[in-house]
Amino acid sequence: MTIYHWILFAAFSIFFLYFLYNLILTLVKKGLPDPSEKKGNVNAAIIYSFTSAMSPAKKESAFLHLPTYVAGMIFHLGTFFSFFWLIILFFNFRIVAWCHWTSSLILIITSICGISILIKRIAKKNLRQMSNPDDYFSNLLVSGFQILMAIAILWNKASAPLFIYTAFLFLYIPFGKLKHTIYFFSSRIYLGKFFGKRGVWPVK
Repeated sequence: MTIYHWILFAAFSIFFLYFLYNLILTLVKKGLPDPSEKKGNVNAAIIYSFTSAMSPAKKESAFLHLPTYVAGMIFHLGTFFSFFWLIILFFNFRIVAWCHWTSSLILIITSICGISILIKRIAKKNLRQMSNPDDYFSNLLVSGFQILMAIAILWNKASAPLFIYTAFLFLYIPFGKLKHTIYFFSSRIYLGKFFGKRGVWPVK
């Protein structure tokens, strides 16, 4: 492995350990005493939290702004797709040429969706008032990750700067808006436990 591989591996290890710590903390931490009587199925509520509860029909902020919601979903899928390709590039797996071109095109489209969300945040006064510098920086950071990945897929020499860039991304996640990458799983589990005990989730 090259020095760039080791830098990326070290950054990912730090990120993963922090993620694992927060997940375990959510699963084992008792929290404040909860005197409410158990009325529902907690396990079913946790499953609901990760599935139907995330439907745009259940979120006012989503069904009232469906184009932005769809763009956001595509943008997030592009990030997952980029991490999939990061594994391929890291281990230098051989992939047929047409997959490279197709994947690069997909990532260009997903990054455009991310940039369109950023433009909307800048253009809309009410969104600007709710935003802070990290909102803009995090969007640019992830959009840049997808664009650089699209380039590295087609041009192998871009892998080194991609690994350095991604290492910074992993190290930045615990400190900024991208922290929701870590807290997404723990927060959905917590919500499932909280509303499941009260019999509120799953919604009947």
